[in-house]
Amino acid sequence: MIMNDMGMQIWELAIRESVRQTLADYTAGTDRNRITDVAACFTPDGILKISRGEPMVGPDAIVAALRMQVDRFATAAVPLTHVRHHVSSVKFGVVTRDRVEVSSYFLAVTNIGVDHWGRYRDVLVPVDGRWLFASREAVADGFSPESLMR
Repeated sequence: MIMNDMGMQIWELAIRESVRQTLADYTAGTDRNRITDVAACFTPDGILKISRGEPMVGPDAIVAALRMQVDRFATAAVPLTHVRHHVSSVKFGVVTRDRVEVSSYFLAVTNIGVDHWGRYRDVLVPVDGRWLFASREAVADGFSPESLMR
């Protein structure tokens, strides 16, 4: 059994890095408005729940629901020109070879400045060599008064 200085086995380090890549892929897809890239971060029956909205189940449902949001932003009084999500305090809970639970915080900056902030609660599982979301819950804790994404 090979371990690092922190007492973690190499397989666990590899899983943690794969999970971090999925978190980054989701964030990059969101910020670049590449909805299919976001949906590709989910298992075939993966669930995305955003605040109090209805859960979206599976990549096709995720794409359809996110496209409706993008269309809504396109017709807003103040156009949304960019989004930059900053993800921090990534905390791993359960880490096994079959399941990872992780939580983190996010801060979203748009063309108005700080727009909204909150937390993610995630469960990821391995699928074809990648770690994908079995579930992701994004809960906004607050919005700026001028938020473009409320």
